[in-house]
Amino acid sequence: MKVHYECLSCIVSQSQKVAELSTSDVEERKRAMIKAARFMGKHFNHNAIPAVVGSEVFLTLYEHLGNNDPFREYKVKSNLLAKALAEDLRNRLDLDLKSALKLSIAGNVIDFAVGYNPEKIEEDIIRMLDEKLHIDESEALFERLGNSKVLLYLTDNCGEIYFDRLFLEKIKTEFPELEIYIAAKEGPIINDATVEDLLKAGFQEIGTVISTGSRIVGVPPSGLSSEFLEVFRKADIIIAKGQGNFETLSEFKDGRVFYLLKAKCPPIARELGVPRGAMLCVKP
Repeated sequence: MKVHYECLSCIVSQSQKVAELSTSDVEERKRAMIKAARFMGKHFNHNAIPAVVGSEVFLTLYEHLGNNDPFREYKVKSNLLAKALAEDLRNRLDLDLKSALKLSIAGNVIDFAVGYNPEKIEEDIIRMLDEKLHIDESEALFERLGNSKVLLYLTDNCGEIYFDRLFLEKIKTEFPELEIYIAAKEGPIINDATVEDLLKAGFQEIGTVISTGSRIVGVPPSGLSSEFLEVFRKADIIIAKGQGNFETLSEFKDGRVFYLLKAKCPPIARELGVPRGAMLCVKP
């Protein structure tokens, strides 16, 4: 997916948050935003992928401001609240494969980029469990899982990963012969999950945890590790969570990919032809 006109203001807004979370010095914040503006002037163009150019801006600011993980507190809070809710739902609900899939999609609401307040997790997740998927290709996904040997599951945000774990547990139970790989970022970028986050959440009990080899949001066209590329090539099915994975992977038009996400912004909704806020299990 190439940039839409709104992507510029979104990246600028997140850059401002990076500056504000990294320093209380208003002059330093201004210098950081000027640096972001100069970077955007060079790299924000018709062919830019929003997740990629945005990540590159943020990493530039991380280095400039000397803060390698400005969203750490937000991620920790998201993980703590989501972990508790996921455990409660596991004990309280009789989750089948379809309801676990919906729960995973509902978890995609946790996103700093759209200003989400993690204190609302329980209220929002419970409400979304009763919503229908606007595009529902889950039966095709389940059929593909049944005919596959290797699954690559691409995670998205902290907090959300605890609902992914519930879904992956169900997948492992339903398809015990499936070889499962779960991928996350090499290091911190906004509130995306890292390999360290997956290991803390126990994903190694479900499958093999791997790094994309990059800190760029999604699956960028370059900079990926040889290990990740090997798994990516041999996967029979790829489940990609969230907007960043859609923004990057949709460029490849890979028929193995199923996207699980909530269309949280106008560009994603426009790209997929759905209302903003729609919950989707889609194979474009």
